[in-house]
Amino acid sequence: MKLCLGFFAATAALFAQTPPAAPAAEPDPIKTVVSRLDLEKYKATIKGLTRFGDRRQGTERNRAAIDWIEAQLKSYGCANIERIRYDYQPPAGRGPAPNADGGNPPASTPGAAPAGAGRGGRGGRQGGGTPRGIRAKTGVNNDPNLQPDEKLRALNTPPSVAGERQEVFCTKVGVTHPEEMYIVSAHMDGIGWGEAANDDGSGTAIVMEAARILSSPDVQTERSIRFVLWNNEESGTNGAQAYVTQRNELQGKESPAGSGKYPEPKWLGVIQHDMMLFDHGMPLKDGTMPKTQRPEADVNIEFQSASKMAKESAELAWKIQAANEKYATDYPATVGAHMTNTDSGRFQDLAPSVSLRENERGPQIGNGWDPHWHQPTDVYATFNDDDFRLGLNAAQTTLGAVSQLAGLKLKQ
Repeated sequence: MKLCLGFFAATAALFAQTPPAAPAAEPDPIKTVVSRLDLEKYKATIKGLTRFGDRRQGTERNRAAIDWIEAQLKSYGCANIERIRYDYQPPAGRGPAPNADGGNPPASTPGAAPAGAGRGGRGGRQGGGTPRGIRAKTGVNNDPNLQPDEKLRALNTPPSVAGERQEVFCTKVGVTHPEEMYIVSAHMDGIGWGEAANDDGSGTAIVMEAARILSSPDVQTERSIRFVLWNNEESGTNGAQAYVTQRNELQGKESPAGSGKYPEPKWLGVIQHDMMLFDHGMPLKDGTMPKTQRPEADVNIEFQSASKMAKESAELAWKIQAANEKYATDYPATVGAHMTNTDSGRFQDLAPSVSLRENERGPQIGNGWDPHWHQPTDVYATFNDDDFRLGLNAAQTTLGAVSQLAGLKLKQ
């Protein structure tokens, strides 16, 4: 009897023991990498770019800014830094007038949506049409006297001169598929007699911050990532076109043969960033703008539904939107189908291409939702931390997405 009681007691004690704890889940390496983004560092990069004024193409201040960007990329450890060189001659009729680049190509450019086209898909209006409500005029300021800061006015005074142009890029080489890559890009030139802090210092800083973080020694990716800072965007996306002209036919070709090196990996996708800070809503009845970000502020991810790669571009856009849901801290992202007037448009028939912006390019920016666009007020001091945080959320969105797409891992 005692033996039976002892057996039952031992059995009960065995079953009463706490089951072993499940092994701890491995930390998400992409979340770790995205957490390395920092608001103050993002702001500091924009501030550094504004030292060169509007960075208008074809000027000494533009060339000095390119040198500064390259030096920053080197300091991050970003490898394979190169420059694209090309000749730019303003089209007849635009002439060498001070600070008059002629702006971006009109919305009638083949493959571009008309100004006022609405956002398709989730998170926006179906089809076309312009938003109702009050609109404000937009355009390029060419009057230096509207810039009250005398030092900035003097910095921006030397005009654009035709001739050689340069733009810089660096590459994170993939360890498994170096022959394939994603392009993360923004344009570094501006116009309007300001500092081009938002257009496009905000996008340039996103690309530079992504390059800084992904160049860390403990980061490796299966596929390559190229970080490109375009020039000549304001004159008609000429820098992006020069890149396509020079390098499209080189895609995926090993050089030298047998070296395992691919000077121009196959383009798996282009993620462009163009104006990331200001989403205060439409103008008020008196023509002024709300002073703070609107409650519905978001990151707009646009693709071009009329392009040859529309299906693939839409898929890329939704993957980036999903990364926003997972990794962005403050602002959501929405997807639209009317990408236009941006450097990624030069790639849209060749590779999946998207553009990240503060607002929809056609119906919102085109109707005056950003009064600082190409104006003397596009200076660092105009924007507050909520504005900069919108840009940071765009950086979180892109960094999370491209890390997933390129197969990021952290070395142990």
